[in-house]
Parts: sequence; C-alpha cells; structure tokens
Amino acid sequence: MTRVLVEQLHISFPLYHGASRSLRGTMTGAVSTWRSGPSARLARETHRRIVANVLEGLSFTLERGERLGLIGGNGAGKTTLLRALAGIYEPVSGHVRIEGQLGTLLDPSLGMNHDLTGRENIRLRCLYFGLDRAHTQRVIDNVTEFAGLAAFMDMPVKTYSAGMRVRLAFGVATAITPDVLLMDEWFMAGDASFMAKARERLESLFKRAEILIVSTHQPDVLLRWCTRVLWLENGRIRMQGPPAEVLDTYLGA
Repeated sequence: MTRVLVEQLHISFPLYHGASRSLRGTMTGAVSTWRSGPSARLARETHRRIVANVLEGLSFTLERGERLGLIGGNGAGKTTLLRALAGIYEPVSGHVRIEGQLGTLLDPSLGMNHDLTGRENIRLRCLYFGLDRAHTQRVIDNVTEFAGLAAFMDMPVKTYSAGMRVRLAFGVATAITPDVLLMDEWFMAGDASFMAKARERLESLFKRAEILIVSTHQPDVLLRWCTRVLWLENGRIRMQGPPAEVLDTYLGA
C-alpha cells in the first residue's frame, strides 16, 4: 500500500560561521531572546554552535489518492520538507516513512551527471528504477521527443544550456511513473511553448501517481491539482485542510 507518514519531524542546520567573533557579537542577544519564544528559528547547541531550526515538529499522513500542496512564504520550510521526504536531509528527530516507489522533481540537476551524455543519464535513471532494456529504450525515445534534444542526446550534459538541462531533467522525471511524486516550483520555469507541453505531461503524470506532494505559490495549481493544502510558517504547520479553505485564510493573511 502506498503511504507517506511524517511524525514529529525536526530538521536544523548548523551555522558553522556562527562561532566567529563578529557574528557572535551581533547575534548573542537576539539568540538568547528568540530561543525562549515558541517560534524560535535559532538556538545554541551545548558546544555553543548556532543552529537554525528549519522544521519543527511536523506531523501528517498521506494515503493513496491524496495530492498535498505546500504553501508558505520564502523560508517557511517547503523545499526543506520536500528534501527530507526525498531522503536528502536526515531528520534531527522524528521520522519519515514512505511506502512505495519515490520519484522527485526537486532540482533540474538532481541525479544528473554532467560529464555523461543525455542518453547515458536516462539509462542510469532507468537502471535505478529497475527497467529492462526494452522499457529503457522506450523511455529514451519518449524523453528525446518531448525535450526536443535529438541533436544533443549524445553530447555531455555540461554542454547544454540551462533551458536544455531543465527540459532533459523534466522529461526524464516525468517519463517514469512513481508511486509517490515530490515536486518543487522549478517545474514551472521555461518558455511558453515548453510550459504548454509540460503542463499536459504533468497532468497525465499526476493521474498515474498514487500520491503527489507539490510546493508552489500558484493558487490555481493548488486548486486544480490538490486535495489538501498544508500551510507552513516558520518551519511549523500553521493550517492544513481543503485547498479553497486554506488558501482563503493564507491569502487573506
């Protein structure tokens, strides 16, 4: 059964330059004040290193068929949450459990070896998903046609333009249907003609994926694609519920 379970997830990052004299002098008073408040984002570990609390005590569950939208201002913790779900960031406390095959659209360069060709990168992704040779060739053909990179498929990815790398990464990530799909806002980047193709391809992928988690600032995407919206603020859940209800409160605030 496909399922996502997040329990009391806490993630913090050490600020290694926090031990410097200038930063210590600037932050000491502020840190001691913020630490005592319920929405503290900075604290000190026992050896006096400053840490930034990015996510604090997040808990939610997603079952098969649910589509969760993440909203919140810059620095609210949306991308950090997606990366924790993807296994890129390890929780300081709490845990994340994902049942089912995971796919991500988090970063155009994620999982790409820029010294390899476009074709070789696709083959590596197919090997990761355990696809046989025939299925791999169908994926290569599909991505080549979608991305419009036929003349560049046997060239190193490091020679691609930024737009070409996005098209390749998007094509690869959407050619294989995962059980759980994580998506950040970068998939909305691109020229108008590409975005028309991308939206059609995404909607097809959404229908096939069993669980979707997407971060975006676009209300129309949340209303059309999501069954639930989670509003993050200062690394905590401020509100979650039906998209229209949460968006009304969020946009009003």
